[in-house]
Amino acid sequence: MLNLARRTTVTPEQLAEGLTALGLDGRQQVIAHSSLRSFGQLEGGAEVLVNALQQHTETLVVPAFSYQTIVRGPDAPIHAQFRRDTRVSRDIGRIPQLLIERPDTLRSFHPALSFAAVGGHAQAILDTQTLASPYAPIGALYDLDGYALLVGVDHSSNTSIHYGEHLAGMPLLTKYVPQDGRVVPTAFPNCSADFDHLAPYVRPRTVQVGKSRLRLYRVRELVDATVQLLQQDPEALLCTFPSCRCQQVRRMVREQGLKPRQHQPLR
Repeated sequence: MLNLARRTTVTPEQLAEGLTALGLDGRQQVIAHSSLRSFGQLEGGAEVLVNALQQHTETLVVPAFSYQTIVRGPDAPIHAQFRRDTRVSRDIGRIPQLLIERPDTLRSFHPALSFAAVGGHAQAILDTQTLASPYAPIGALYDLDGYALLVGVDHSSNTSIHYGEHLAGMPLLTKYVPQDGRVVPTAFPNCSADFDHLAPYVRPRTVQVGKSRLRLYRVRELVDATVQLLQQDPEALLCTFPSCRCQQVRRMVREQGLKPRQHQPLR
């Protein structure tokens, strides 16, 4: 593992050196999950990180989830209509919010589980999303031999694993979101709190930049490893918090098992 932790404040040059050391040279399709504060202090802040990620990728994708749009049920009143500029939920991080504020960034339609993307394949990746398969953009990255970049975060932020769960046949819950003035159902997954259970089965490229550990995974490896793990133990990635929706999914798994789904190739 290359270690670039030379001083407390990380410079743009150090960040660029770290991304290059991972093999990112501007030709890759990458979904990034990041924690700005993981660096300790990054000179230039969030703008520098977004610029560096764009410069080192052909297409940059980020989750831009906005959970505040979810309504209680099919007959509930709409309290927040989704728009292109709807704020990203704070727990998703500063980088997705900054990216959607840029005029050249595209954002998918999903009121609660949208993705944002910029670059050569942005439109094609985002167009795959449906209410029944909200993580389909990960499937597009799978076909494009893309990468998942974790910047100072663990697998609990890694949405590629959700697509592996989808293909493995994990039961999906139903949530309700506003769309075109109506309340419509959408598939919704279990939580990701225990996704680090996948860590022993995947091997990243790793670099240390300041206090932040950057890990780069092939999306195909993440998805395939998730499917294989769940075939062996369907409950391996479900958390044990009593009040979590994972307990509802666990009951469904025990009652009906897994029902594998087909991957829909990118056209």
